[in-house]
Amino acid sequence: QVQLVESGGELVQPGGSLRLSCAASGRTFGINAMGWFRQAPGKEREFVSAIAWRGATAYTDSVQGRFTISRDNAKNTLYLQMNSLQPEDTALYYCAASLSVALTTSPLNYAYWGQGTQVTVSS
Repeated sequence: QVQLVESGGELVQPGGSLRLSCAASGRTFGINAMGWFRQAPGKEREFVSAIAWRGATAYTDSVQGRFTISRDNAKNTLYLQMNSLQPEDTALYYCAASLSVALTTSPLNYAYWGQGTQVTVSS
């Protein structure tokens, strides 16, 4: 099993920045792609960004140019740098890990999930 623990979410003003982290532990040797998803109240969980083992990345259109995903494979840690945050970015952000080598945006392809960290963008 793999355990994922997110951190870094908090209340921030519009235009501000946050850096989310996700620490993986357990049987991490099988992990390939990792990703971030988010879920706002009353909405479905949506893809935010993903990164392959070797560093290829993907972003949903609404965060392209504002968010940057990265990973430190030696530390088994995933990051999401979020800049120019807007109220519509408010959501519970989940870290996910996939056994697939390919980048994937579907939550169905991620085997392991964290509990989430809350990001609230408000003045």
